[in-house]
Amino acid sequence: MVEPSAYPIWKWQFGDHDSMSVLLRAVNWSGLLPMVGLMVALSFGCARPEQGGHVLPPVTERNEVVDTLHGVEIPDPYRWLEDQIGPDTRAWIDAQNEYTDSLLEPLSGRGELSALVAKVLEVDAVGLPTERGGRYFYGKRRADQDLVVLYVREGLHGDDRVLIDPHSFSPDHTISVSYLDISRDGNLVVYAVRDGGVDEVSIRLHDVETGEDLDDVLPPARYGQVSLTPDRTGFYYERYGDVTPRVMFHDIGTDSSTDIQLFGDGYQRHHIPVSILSDDGRWLLVHVIEGSSGPTEIHLKDLTSDAPFTTVIRDGVSESWAEFAGEQIVITTNLDAPNKRVVVTDPDTPSVEHWREIISERTNVVIQEARGLGGRLAVSYLQDVEPRVAIHELSGALVRDIEFATVGSVGGGAGHWTTDEAFFTFQSYHRPNTIYRYDLATGEQAVWAQVQVPIDTDRYEVTQEWFTSADGTRVPMFITRRIDVELDGRNPTLLTGYGGFNLSRTPAFSSLAAVWLESGGVFAEANMRGGGEFGEEWHRDGMLERKQHVFDDFIGAAEHLITEGYTSPEHLAIRGGSNGGLLVGAVSNQRPELFGAVVCTYPLLDMLRYQQFLVASFWVPEYGTSEDSDQFAYLRDYSPYHNVDSMVTYPATLYITGDGDTRVAPLHARKMTALMQATHGATTPILLRYHTDAGHSGGQPISQQIQEMVDTVSFLLWRVG
Repeated sequence: MVEPSAYPIWKWQFGDHDSMSVLLRAVNWSGLLPMVGLMVALSFGCARPEQGGHVLPPVTERNEVVDTLHGVEIPDPYRWLEDQIGPDTRAWIDAQNEYTDSLLEPLSGRGELSALVAKVLEVDAVGLPTERGGRYFYGKRRADQDLVVLYVREGLHGDDRVLIDPHSFSPDHTISVSYLDISRDGNLVVYAVRDGGVDEVSIRLHDVETGEDLDDVLPPARYGQVSLTPDRTGFYYERYGDVTPRVMFHDIGTDSSTDIQLFGDGYQRHHIPVSILSDDGRWLLVHVIEGSSGPTEIHLKDLTSDAPFTTVIRDGVSESWAEFAGEQIVITTNLDAPNKRVVVTDPDTPSVEHWREIISERTNVVIQEARGLGGRLAVSYLQDVEPRVAIHELSGALVRDIEFATVGSVGGGAGHWTTDEAFFTFQSYHRPNTIYRYDLATGEQAVWAQVQVPIDTDRYEVTQEWFTSADGTRVPMFITRRIDVELDGRNPTLLTGYGGFNLSRTPAFSSLAAVWLESGGVFAEANMRGGGEFGEEWHRDGMLERKQHVFDDFIGAAEHLITEGYTSPEHLAIRGGSNGGLLVGAVSNQRPELFGAVVCTYPLLDMLRYQQFLVASFWVPEYGTSEDSDQFAYLRDYSPYHNVDSMVTYPATLYITGDGDTRVAPLHARKMTALMQATHGATTPILLRYHTDAGHSGGQPISQQIQEMVDTVSFLLWRVG
């Protein structure tokens, strides 16, 4: 759970593909008890007839479909698998799951691993709280529960009370809930209901006093931020995906079909609006992002006036984010500042020429966000991929830095302009999620909630090392291992990364990391170009025609781990999800000899057709499109589905996806599995775990998380342990 405004919802719907680690860190963590002998025990023990060392995969029908793009013939023999609901596809999915079970279920030690994972996942976990009207609202999952339950607490030290328990919504616990907004007086809650992990949710309202839902229900769709008016008579929201983007207003007590559109005319489906309401309800800010990581427009409307929106910035180049801080607007922008700067302006005169710079750009620091809390600004930034937070006066003057005991990730910033109280989260590879209550006036902080991990994380050591990519660019990587592990060049090593959409990967507690560490392995995460670790130039150097830089960086990370004596190719595994799935798919194609195993989850793999499905058109500013002849050329060069060589030996690969992924079409994993099995399935295990009731990220019950984690870990330990 996160505080409603702590993380823009458009990020996890359109940009942050691997967002489970962002949105659910407070509740979806795991650590593993020591697993002495587990890697030895997880040996392949299948008794079925084998060829080339493993059971042969199901045979997939091949159809000779050929497209001609820009004069080039493009075969697509598994086009028929794009039909998700067809009976042939459903039968094929069933056969793939049976095949995966036939290889993974017989692994010795899998039962012990399942019990261990269940033991550590089934613990009490609490999410970031939001205070409204003296009440504290947060999500909590008890050790004996499958899903996060929405709670309210009367006062900081009062008793917990269940508001909404989703366990009764479905027998298989695939329907989840989350807060969207809470009224200023703490009497009304707007929450989302999510079925099967899809990105489309329905919106409902709940009366805190009566414990009953109101009659208002907004049907399933892709919604953005939700902002209740101070008088609780209605709320503003965004809707997109299936329609042109729009900012709407819902009058509580009326049918949603009569909702009023305030903004959206003239925009296309790939534009993403994100609105923010001022505390007094007078002003409405609307950001418009082109695609998931393109230029940002900002517009402002005085809701007490009939006057149209005023444009704050619309230059078609820069990215800016605005928030209210009392009677001022605070803007974090890369306009004339690739590493970003912070400016303020008055709502009455919001345009660029009236901006007043209060925090300047620095060459060695990337500013991420400035948020108005407690009459001051909490400014988060990165320095060499190490998150920092500083408290500033609205004038820009530094008050203090917030100190942390180790390198890690800071999140949250839940609080208000008029109160000194704020909450934030901190975690690292070796520190599970902890929620702190922070006093902005005094700088005092205290633990509000903490995950209790049944392992000794003090045995873990985290270092940051730099390596050189193919073009000479210096790239950092975090490496974690147990302090008692001796490096002998054969340590099982798991390398992961993301490299896209201007998103920064900072140290966070990881279940897979815990598995490797407790097993004597090494866990590494590279900070490739395409991310936001070093500002917009770093991002742009890994997008569009420069996407290959990301793959080169990841390859460089693998080579560094090998040359520095951490591991060897037969003991090196890679894992990535969504954009990270594209990463590991491309890299395992380009340098298969470097890796012993690949786990590719909810991935993009057919880069010549990706933009035709679901919301993928939002990502064209990041990747490009095959409809453009120049962009087609470089997309074809790295598209994993179009670069499988029948004469090359590829590492064993496990693909994971599900029907409920309405962000990245699961057809990518289906088609890639079929192609890889047809060309290499007789010599290399190529597996697909396909969920019929899971989506891209979030909303998974603990039971399903356990299954997916056990599949992943057992597969990796089997291949590189």
